[in-house]
Amino acid sequence: MRPTVHDIAAAAGVSLATVDRVLNQRPGVRLVTREKVEAAIRQIGYIRDVAAANLAKGRVYPLVFIVPTGDNSFMHGLRLEVHHATLRASIERTDIRIVEVPAFDVPSLVAALDALQGQNIAGVALVATDAPEVRAAVDRLVSERIPVVTLVSDLTDSARHHYAGIDNIAAGRTAARLLGRFLGGREGDITVLAGSMLVRDHRERLQGFSAVMAEEFPKLRLLPVLEGRDDPERTKTLISKALSERKDIIGIYSLGAGNRGLIAALKAVRPERELTVVVHELTQHTRAALVEGTIDAVLNQDAGHEVRSAIRVMKATADGQAVIADQERIRLDIFLKDNLP
Repeated sequence: MRPTVHDIAAAAGVSLATVDRVLNQRPGVRLVTREKVEAAIRQIGYIRDVAAANLAKGRVYPLVFIVPTGDNSFMHGLRLEVHHATLRASIERTDIRIVEVPAFDVPSLVAALDALQGQNIAGVALVATDAPEVRAAVDRLVSERIPVVTLVSDLTDSARHHYAGIDNIAAGRTAARLLGRFLGGREGDITVLAGSMLVRDHRERLQGFSAVMAEEFPKLRLLPVLEGRDDPERTKTLISKALSERKDIIGIYSLGAGNRGLIAALKAVRPERELTVVVHELTQHTRAALVEGTIDAVLNQDAGHEVRSAIRVMKATADGQAVIADQERIRLDIFLKDNLP
């Protein structure tokens, strides 16, 4: 039978009111009495129901989400999911604030993180740009006992507590296998489009993609990565120029989420140019392109799951509770025209 506060009171020889003060870290208990209660807790193996205690105290968790601005449709969706989370604030006992920074802007991200030092917050979630300055800023927050969760793109060498996102190396490998199988043994060039190689998720996807291409599809040659920086016009110009200059391009892998410019460039050369295209993130633009046959497959991560996972992890970490790994694993979905939700 699970030990209760009554068992603690009996083992320590104190009142229930004293046990309550010790459990909730309230004043009015002598040091020797506090130590007796804590010893009784350890002796009988009492496990505190933190969620119930916080509910009783009316605790609210102040949380901060730092997300990039720009024309990336997936990031727009991520911000929308954070906004939806604010509407559940009274139920989940959260107070969520959104801080926006320019995409891929290291100084702005560092400034946003440093501005949170000394504030009364229960956790920070950020879409990380992989740079030493960002890792140092994250580590400074962690040193102040503030839980930090990375979203979508990770900082593996930092002291962050958790990463809420897909396995990006596996995603890149999956994209390579799809593209290679779709092309059916043909020989030709593959163009790779990224937002920026400053973010770890793009680098890891490229790593996985390149490995499978080299191992299993040697007839497919990877061209240098094009960086569109989530700018539709820049992306359209880069892809249009590449297709115009290189007639051997037969496939495109967009490993970021800024796909509007890519889709515009593809529509300009279809149906004269036969291309096989795999992209990331299901948005209104990639959905329409998939239905129309402009692209062939979409690899997707659930932004809503990532936001909900980040909130659960920040709250659990703030309470010193363990994270349930299986619950927080983010799934990679593969969508074709035929299985769109």
